[in-house]
Amino acid sequence: MPRGQFSKRLPSAQSLKQSRFLKPFAPYLDHHFLWQFNRRSVAGGVAVGLFFGLLIPFAQIFFAALVAIIIRVNLPTAAFCTLVSNPLTFPAIYYAAYRLGDFLTGAEVEMAEAAIETDIQEVLTVQQGEVIGWFPNLLLWLQSVGLPLALGLLVMSTVGALAGYFLVSTIWKMNVSRRWRQRRDRM
Repeated sequence: MPRGQFSKRLPSAQSLKQSRFLKPFAPYLDHHFLWQFNRRSVAGGVAVGLFFGLLIPFAQIFFAALVAIIIRVNLPTAAFCTLVSNPLTFPAIYYAAYRLGDFLTGAEVEMAEAAIETDIQEVLTVQQGEVIGWFPNLLLWLQSVGLPLALGLLVMSTVGALAGYFLVSTIWKMNVSRRWRQRRDRM
């Protein structure tokens, strides 16, 4: 989709400022870098969106938009790129993050997997009438995977953001060079 068609489909800054949910943030939505499609702004938006899309499972768009406003990168791109983690990709991302974090911490994989399997079975086997028992088991399970998962998510989100920034920036530069060559050849 050409850039002009893509930008026509995005909500305008004016329509977002008039939204009842975004009225408190309206003064911060005026900066032109939040809405421009240039290499720096779009690459920065991709980096911010990928970072928060991979790092946290909730309020991703809010945090990405907040940071995009603070560092003045393309806001719609940052919000859109948080969708890298969605219900379809969420299990794979978190499993890969756990495995990466487990590898980086040097924990024994077999013991951790056995503990996770046991904890998952405990969480899933809630006896009839024992509704309260699942929460402590869930906390125990989260504690057993907490450090490897958090470390894996942090590494994946940082690497993903850097890779996204440099990939978009490189593709943008190559596209601009190609257009200049085509323009030069026509003359």
